[in-house]
Amino acid sequence: MRLAVVLFNLGGPDSLDNVEPFLRNLFSDAAILPFPFWIRKPLAWAIARRRAPVAREIYRRIGGRSPILDETLAQAAALESMLREGGRDTKVFVAMRAWGPMSEEVARAVADFGPDMAVLLPLYPQYSVTTTGSAIRAWREAAARAGLSAVERRICCYPWERGFINAVGAGVCAALGKRRAGTEYRILFSAHGLPQRTIAAGDPYQWQIERTVEAVVAEIGIENLDWRICYQSRVGSLKWLEPATDVEIRRAGAEGKGLIVVPVAFVSEHSETLVELDMDYAKLALESGAADYIRVATVRTDEPFIRGLAELVQKAVVSERAVSCGGGRICPALFRQCGIGGSAA
Repeated sequence: MRLAVVLFNLGGPDSLDNVEPFLRNLFSDAAILPFPFWIRKPLAWAIARRRAPVAREIYRRIGGRSPILDETLAQAAALESMLREGGRDTKVFVAMRAWGPMSEEVARAVADFGPDMAVLLPLYPQYSVTTTGSAIRAWREAAARAGLSAVERRICCYPWERGFINAVGAGVCAALGKRRAGTEYRILFSAHGLPQRTIAAGDPYQWQIERTVEAVVAEIGIENLDWRICYQSRVGSLKWLEPATDVEIRRAGAEGKGLIVVPVAFVSEHSETLVELDMDYAKLALESGAADYIRVATVRTDEPFIRGLAELVQKAVVSERAVSCGGGRICPALFRQCGIGGSAA
């Protein structure tokens, strides 16, 4: 059987000139701005124009472009190599949501490859309608236009997948080994934020973040570990998930604690890790009186993580329904927008 695997990620601008177009694509997504198209498009362009100067400065601080495509292509190559070792005729593709290569282009490339089956694999461990849900909808529309006839299989989410948790846990343990003698540390598990209204509508993202962190803490196996979950990258005036990462950094600083900051919703490095965590929040920690600041790297191409993705692909190949780290649906019934049994099933 000829197998295509499509990795989904958000993408990022490849030059400073493309920051504003990237933002237009991002905010034109109905999952981000849930308004009719005739309202959403001009609003998205206005937001992009207003935010572009700040965003350009962010990307200027990391060399003028996002590294996320390079990071994702490296993950694709590692996954393809591992799947081919298992004897499958496999090609792994990368489809981004807000900048190239986007679904239209990638769906045509997959159709040219001519697979018998296409496995859709989000690089978002925790499901949200704003990330995985949006990516799957865009892909299906593009695949239909490309005339892609391969059987579709889908991986929904993997918040406590063994390889992912092992990789995150190993990073935390390595950071714990760098602690300064005589300093008390707090671990901040930082995830990308969402508006609270998205969660109130039945999105399982926050619940899945909490399950990820519980699994990582269990993996570390240290009793009485001081840790918190927090959320970063808030934009706009809506009420977002709390507590905010910057608030928790100030709190730890006021208590004179050292900080170990762990990204738990990102699997690759990009502006929100390299600028927000490494630069802005490190500076804030110092100004707030934190005794130390250690940032744990994302899992990137760590072998346990890639192996875990490969195992999920193998499960998806033999399942007629979307799969997760728990087999099928893992979300309690109150999460109406769960990716298995929901609108993107």
